[in-house]
Amino acid sequence: MNMSVPQLEEARRALDAPLFADLAGDAEVSFEFFPPKTEKMEEALWETVKTLEPFGPRFVSVTYGAGGTTRERTHATVARIQSETPMAAAAHLTCVEASKAEIAEIAHAYWEAGVRHIVALRGDAPGADAFVPHPDGYTNAADLTAGLKKLHPFEISTAAYPERHPNSRDDADDLDNLKRKLDAGATRGITQFFFEPETFFRFRDRAAAAGIDAEMVPGIMPVTNFASIKRMSAMCGTDVPPWLGRLFDGLDDHPTSRQLIAATLAAELCRKLYAGGVRQFHFYTLNRAELSFAICHLLGLRAVAA
Repeated sequence: MNMSVPQLEEARRALDAPLFADLAGDAEVSFEFFPPKTEKMEEALWETVKTLEPFGPRFVSVTYGAGGTTRERTHATVARIQSETPMAAAAHLTCVEASKAEIAEIAHAYWEAGVRHIVALRGDAPGADAFVPHPDGYTNAADLTAGLKKLHPFEISTAAYPERHPNSRDDADDLDNLKRKLDAGATRGITQFFFEPETFFRFRDRAAAAGIDAEMVPGIMPVTNFASIKRMSAMCGTDVPPWLGRLFDGLDDHPTSRQLIAATLAAELCRKLYAGGVRQFHFYTLNRAELSFAICHLLGLRAVAA
């Protein structure tokens, strides 16, 4: 019996290693949270932290609102994770609406709390306004990174953009900015989310060609609300492939089905990235443990009780 090309391709996929086949045991994960606004949200966050803690993440990071709007809550969350769990906490810090003296005060407070890892970002201005540096502040993430390294020997992660930051003129300009941040003292880039492995691999190749050899960690965003992810993607320049919309079409009233699909898609993306040599994964948890837990489990990682 002769088989068509599409049939041969489907047969090849069927014979591939199944999704639930364990990774080789050398993959590591990290998780991102955002600071809670209410006592109820704080309880939910802490439940998420304790649920994901047994995976032994490399670090967990906590985001920082535009203009320092979550400064106190970010610091409290980071300090609590650092003091009450065995996990290394990383604090996000931006240049937005802050002087160098204010940032130094924040950085010193983190150092005193035992925090040794900062995710240094330029940040976006509140609302739709373009970013304008504080008169006495840092002009961009590279400038911020250099300033932080003068204060304390922090480990510093920074943002990377597989599909280019919306403010960059072109790919070369975007990579130049990334290189400046790394040259200023950043250890690694953590990428904006994306939906297809080829997006990351093309970015990695461009970075290598530009002389960037630092670790690039893919940021993984499980999709549970397609409308929300489209809005977020439009803001940060992330391409949303048509197949993703088709998968979530008709599921508005089926949250459980959306979660099942989201976990499967993210795990498949991670497996393909792993096949391409990636060994570190950073999950944007949105303060919900179930999806990240399921994805890690699908990849063969196991939560180990203390």
